[in-house]
Amino acid sequence: MTTTSRRALLVVDVQPTFCEGGSLAVDGGDAVARAIADHAARHRDDYVAVVTTQDWHVDPGPHFSEEPDYVDTWPPHGVAGTAEAELHPALADLRPDASVKKGAYVAAYSGFEGTDPDGRPLETILRDRGVTAVDVVGIAESHCVKATALDALALGWDVRVLTDLTVPVSPEQGARARDELRRAGVELQDSAAV
Repeated sequence: MTTTSRRALLVVDVQPTFCEGGSLAVDGGDAVARAIADHAARHRDDYVAVVTTQDWHVDPGPHFSEEPDYVDTWPPHGVAGTAEAELHPALADLRPDASVKKGAYVAAYSGFEGTDPDGRPLETILRDRGVTAVDVVGIAESHCVKATALDALALGWDVRVLTDLTVPVSPEQGARARDELRRAGVELQDSAAV
């Protein structure tokens, strides 16, 4: 296999709960969802696997707060079984090879903390497909995208974050996240260049 045929696309938490009108909305979420759908449609053959992650909270303890600090505690979001927790409608034609849900009873920022319906963790899903590199996209750049990318790097994959296909909670948090990712060795790239 060529290197590109062993690359996976990780679509992190592209859910209505994080988009305009959602319970923990990020400005630009809807636009990013549409852009990810377009990228995946154009580049599907470049990826050996497309995997989605979703916040799927049942009772994540102190992760939910009535007085959130928006750093470690948040308003209820991604509640399991609600329409807000499903994949964004823009991804209706995505056809993921696997879908991972995370955070039922804990915060779970990284997609690597989740499992598919058969209980397989994201790491196993990727290794079973011979993945050697990952592109990470989704919401929010400053939190779950960053955590997923850093975990992928720590597990030995070459990692790119496609910066135009993600959006942070705030510009300041986005700048800090990009700096942290860059220093860790994650490649930051515009999707037009891939």
